[in-house]
Amino acid sequence: MAVDSGVSSPLGPPACEKDAKVLQFIEEMTKNMDSVQEKVLAEILTRNANTEYLQRFQVFGAVDRETFKSKIPVVTYEDLKPDIDRVANGDRSPIFSSHPITEFLTSSGTSAGERKLMPTIADELERRQKLYNLLQPVMNLYVPGLDKGKGLYFLFIKAETKTPGGLVARPVLTSYYKSEQFKKRPYDPYNVYTSPNETVLCVDYYQSMYAQMLCGLLMREEVLRVGAVFASGLLRAIRFLQLNWKQLSQDIASGTLNPRVSDPSIRKCISEMLKPNPQLAEFVVKECESENWEGIITRIWPNTKYLDVIVTGAMAQYIPLLDYYSGGLPKACTMYASSECYFGLNLKPMCKPSEVCYTIMPNMGYFEFIPHDPVNPIQLSRDSPPHLVDLADVELGKEYELVITTYAGLCRYRVGDILQVTGFHNSAPQFKFVRRKNVLLSIDSDKTDESELQTAIENATALLLPYDTTLVEYTSFADTKTIPGHYVIYWELLVKDPSNSPSDELLNQCCLAMEESLNSVYRQCRVADNSIGPLEIRVVKSGTFEELMDYAISRGASINQYKAPRCVNFTPIVELLDSRVVSVHFSQSAPHWTPERRR
Repeated sequence: MAVDSGVSSPLGPPACEKDAKVLQFIEEMTKNMDSVQEKVLAEILTRNANTEYLQRFQVFGAVDRETFKSKIPVVTYEDLKPDIDRVANGDRSPIFSSHPITEFLTSSGTSAGERKLMPTIADELERRQKLYNLLQPVMNLYVPGLDKGKGLYFLFIKAETKTPGGLVARPVLTSYYKSEQFKKRPYDPYNVYTSPNETVLCVDYYQSMYAQMLCGLLMREEVLRVGAVFASGLLRAIRFLQLNWKQLSQDIASGTLNPRVSDPSIRKCISEMLKPNPQLAEFVVKECESENWEGIITRIWPNTKYLDVIVTGAMAQYIPLLDYYSGGLPKACTMYASSECYFGLNLKPMCKPSEVCYTIMPNMGYFEFIPHDPVNPIQLSRDSPPHLVDLADVELGKEYELVITTYAGLCRYRVGDILQVTGFHNSAPQFKFVRRKNVLLSIDSDKTDESELQTAIENATALLLPYDTTLVEYTSFADTKTIPGHYVIYWELLVKDPSNSPSDELLNQCCLAMEESLNSVYRQCRVADNSIGPLEIRVVKSGTFEELMDYAISRGASINQYKAPRCVNFTPIVELLDSRVVSVHFSQSAPHWTPERRR
């Protein structure tokens, strides 16, 4: 096993006796990582020995790594989809797991434009709760006194549906927030929220956000940390305050709740804390009526010590805005998780965003890694299975694609995350999240890949055919300067008959046609969550993409191998494109989306 000379020191000293036990558990897990992994795999194979999936590959009850690796193929969601559809349609036989499938967790990745359905079992909730329980004791090592105040967290549930076979399908966090583990969690002075459960569990986004913001304002002096799941979510909360501070201040002044918040459970819990407070209302007005919102978080919540948000991967694009609104507060990325499995935590949560790395906890599942070379990626096939690397054998500085085997029955499943080994804690490697594999555009929980974008382009440009107009070239950009952010598509068009050129209205329709073609996660973010703004097409002058090629070649690109990038984020290139824009167009209405899965 490869461990660098700078192995980190033990965690400590703990803030309290309860924390001491948690930190000792982390130390034991990371010191005995490989033996824990061996035990976890044996447990998974033993409990699921009689499942159809393991029997299909003739494992015959073996629990050793060698048999497992030689018999079980590495798979993607598409490989598993026929069996997943059987479960979704009502087949209750033990296909993946010996324990009953209790629900599906909907992944933000997509399959054929729809959310992936990840089968899960009851005891996975307990396993996820164990990882949550590790987070606060680690944070207490770096930020003292968190038991003396509260956390203002903007947490939301999302729409859920049922499969034809009657199983609930919903996002993993919605599943957690609606669970007894969350709703009846024991009191912990280090982990108290300003938002009552009722405000989190309201499915109406406006009512939930309004009530959570109001509670945050009422308890502004007690707030020690401000957070959301993703950086984009916290910025939406700030934007919500910008749009609704007048009504919020009126509620605070009068002690009566906005009638638009009609949910009975919210009205009941808010009425118990909302009393007339003209002084606080005046303060809110004074801070919010100015056009200058720089440092608004620390101005309204002056005791805030850090922001608790994910700012790795696609969320890194929001760091400048978070710095602007918070006055540069530290940004803590505490954990690494997905719908398929919860993985690990950041043992140095107050580090710079660029230095965030996660320590995978070996008790959460069985982890393997495909060596990843961005220049020469491995082509996986059933005929030539790759050599996967165990958690104990990854090497410092190298990149890998994560493969998981879970208690719920996923075996050697490719998650799609690319990770880089940045160091070690005891014998456990620490990983930097590099990116999602094949993701081109992302604003919130959406993930649009190149093939999806290409299909959307084709469907939109079909509208140009009656006008004898063709698309010469295109690229895209995730614009996060606006709140919410939105997709920008640059089009260079060849208009063969200027007297019959496409109208502004038609190009607006092209924007909507693209949105209708994008996956259901994107459309939910647009329609239900309001976390993505209307798609924009910027038409550029003829010859713009020739200039783009000349620029790339001037920076060393090969003229023989050059192809226009399908997504751009390098500032000089974006500026070049924007300087050539001749017209701008937006979707004038929202695309179609309903909670029901569309087939």
